[in-house]
Amino acid sequence: MAQMGRPRTFDRQAALVQAMHLFWEHGYEATSLSQLKAGIAGGISAPSFYAAFGSKEALYNEVMALYMETHGRVTESLFDTELPAREAVELALRRSARMQCEVGHPRGCMVALGVIGVCTPPQGLTLPGENRQRTREGIRACIERAIAAGELAGDTDVAALTAAFDSFLLGLSTLARDGIEHAAMDAAVTQVMKLWDGCRA
Repeated sequence: MAQMGRPRTFDRQAALVQAMHLFWEHGYEATSLSQLKAGIAGGISAPSFYAAFGSKEALYNEVMALYMETHGRVTESLFDTELPAREAVELALRRSARMQCEVGHPRGCMVALGVIGVCTPPQGLTLPGENRQRTREGIRACIERAIAAGELAGDTDVAALTAAFDSFLLGLSTLARDGIEHAAMDAAVTQVMKLWDGCRA
């Protein structure tokens, strides 16, 4: 009787981390099914892969969720209303810059880099865009909170300031991939926060 694929002898959580690193390093489009099968738990068969994860798209969504629960938490200060709004934004930028330069995983941010090169993402591949939008909304909420508290001028251009910080945050990924040192990125955060200070009431 033919054997129905290889039994699941691998650690599924460890396999998800391995897959996360592959997608993080190469992006969704460039990471092939062959790379995933070879890189997960020392290599698994196609039947075992599909039994464990369903599809490449489903696996990507699962590892993106894992990323947001771990490395991606660096921007959670944006949603902490106990923090002063300026501090919340600055913490998100500094923590993100540090994480993107850490050893032990690919440089950069998986949310920013994951679907680069995908002209038309598959219909179910929505998490990267949703996560970027959530961060954008978090930045905007901090700015609006600061205006309401009288910390920023009432005529502050919320959309423009949001876009400035959001684009800077996304740009950190390119710097990290290009090998820019953390100290230089951290110094850049100090400079970009002057945009906030220039809008003080």
